[in-house]
Amino acid sequence: MKSYSKRLEKLKTLVEINKLYSYEEALKLLKNMGTAKFIESIEAHISLNIDPKFTNQQLRTHLSLPNGTGKQIQIAVLTESENSNELEKVGATIVGFEDLLENISKGIINFDILLTTPQNMPKLAKFGKILGPKGLMPSPKSGTVTTNLKDTILEFKGGKIEYRADKTGIVHLNFGKINFSEDQLKENLFAVFTSISKNKPSGVKGKYFNSFYICSTMSPSIQIDINSFKN
Repeated sequence: MKSYSKRLEKLKTLVEINKLYSYEEALKLLKNMGTAKFIESIEAHISLNIDPKFTNQQLRTHLSLPNGTGKQIQIAVLTESENSNELEKVGATIVGFEDLLENISKGIINFDILLTTPQNMPKLAKFGKILGPKGLMPSPKSGTVTTNLKDTILEFKGGKIEYRADKTGIVHLNFGKINFSEDQLKENLFAVFTSISKNKPSGVKGKYFNSFYICSTMSPSIQIDINSFKN
């Protein structure tokens, strides 16, 4: 039988079993459960009524969180441009071409986002098995294939995130930190719901959302009433 720490056992008593919380109630409760000794991330786990093995039921896109994620993201840029210094000045962590490709081939992945231009995408095709499972393969849908690298870097540094549904149809993403204010978390979470709703795959018929949970890194999960986003 799995055992839990006393801290987690105590937190679990704060969440009512089978209750659907409004997203405002859930965030207020979650803020009160942030008792770990570090600044926890705030996560959303959304189960959707989709089957990603069909191309018209896949979900991969991006959104801009009004208040960012609170995380310092590492951005790599695959480019032969001579303006590497300029790209680094606006927030790129790694700028390279052959050297970056070589590191990727060796499985050296020390970045959270990989950006490139359309003309360089063929160079990455053979690394699909390395980048794909990590969700790092650049894609126009995710906003990571671009003709304007500088502006795209600024967008991601400013709160733009990429997300996708996994093979079971669940979206996992971080939308803030426990030290964010309730209003900041509300704005970010509402942006998440709105983005997923607007990007409903064309092949989905009937019910779209199965369940919507939020939690912090070290807290139990709280289930949200989807209808609370619509009130």
